[in-house]
Amino acid sequence: MRVAVIGAGLIGQAWAMVFAAGGNEVRVWDANDSALANAMSLIRGQLDELQEQGLVDDARAAADRLVACATLEDALQGVAYVQENLPERVELKREVFARMDSLCGPNVVLASSTSSIPASAFTATLAHRERCLVAHPVNPPYLIPVVELCAAPWTSSEAIATARQLMLEVGQQPVTVHKELQGFVLNRLQGALLREAFRLVEMGAISVEDLDVTVKAGLGLRWAFMGPFETIDLNAPGGVDDYCDRYGEMYRSISEEQTGTSAWKPEVIAEITRQRRSLLSADELTQRRLWRDAKLMELARARREQARSKTTA
Repeated sequence: MRVAVIGAGLIGQAWAMVFAAGGNEVRVWDANDSALANAMSLIRGQLDELQEQGLVDDARAAADRLVACATLEDALQGVAYVQENLPERVELKREVFARMDSLCGPNVVLASSTSSIPASAFTATLAHRERCLVAHPVNPPYLIPVVELCAAPWTSSEAIATARQLMLEVGQQPVTVHKELQGFVLNRLQGALLREAFRLVEMGAISVEDLDVTVKAGLGLRWAFMGPFETIDLNAPGGVDDYCDRYGEMYRSISEEQTGTSAWKPEVIAEITRQRRSLLSADELTQRRLWRDAKLMELARARREQARSKTTA
């Protein structure tokens, strides 16, 4: 398949790697020529690194499938699928989707990587709006495979099916969000956990470091291979309904303390920042991010090897 990646920032670069490694010709465009040239160089270097980690089979072949395009028109030539990755500004997305809608045949699927803006906000007036949707990744998608597919009210089932099939073919794990929600599902779940984490630190219940330990050495170990519903299904002898009978009242009581929609308080942010900087200085952030990515690569490699063992068993 020929795919277009529109916008060559971090997310655009990551998508280009995913699609190219998955065997597709990828046409990449960015309005900033120098940013595009830099992005293509970074993509090739990252593909080489992923091959060293056993996460890409043939980095050179994947790189050869990348094409840098001077214009949007050139990038859209002959493509079957488009992944837009421009900044989170609805006016900008409205403008580029209008251009893409006029340039692409009606069967070309147009997807946005937006992390919060519903597709209906920038596709309502398009002639072929039924082929538009959100395909929201987690950064970086070449290491974290879930992709949220979210339709506008007018998006066709065929467009969703095409996006889902492509994602499966390139090793992603698509999930369907059945109604438009701000932040979709992943960010809402993350936001709920963050709100309670901020509240617990604010009330002096736990330190920043120990809260992180609670998640990474507690909840996170299970969440690395199963979700919250499977977790509770396995945590009571009789499954989900038994769990709810046993612990539902406890969670209801806790929820009464968790109500509120106020913004994170500046003084709480300052305290969390103070504690984090005591654990990791600002000039160590970049190195720690590289450590994080290396850990994600280890997890991705383990998942890939596990999947391969299942197919050969």
